[in-house]
Amino acid sequence: MTDLQKDIVVGVLFLTGLYSFISGAFIVSAVVFAASAIISNVQQSARLRG
Repeated sequence: MTDLQKDIVVGVLFLTGLYSFISGAFIVSAVVFAASAIISNVQQSARLRG
């Protein structure tokens, strides 16, 4: 996956989580925010390793 694709995935997951939180689906939003954070951290650690 390229950096642009990863950024798009993280952004979409974040917006989905935000929408779920606003609509009251708190369990779904927690899962989506967690997935977004995990993908973001995996992406950053891969950059640090080179």
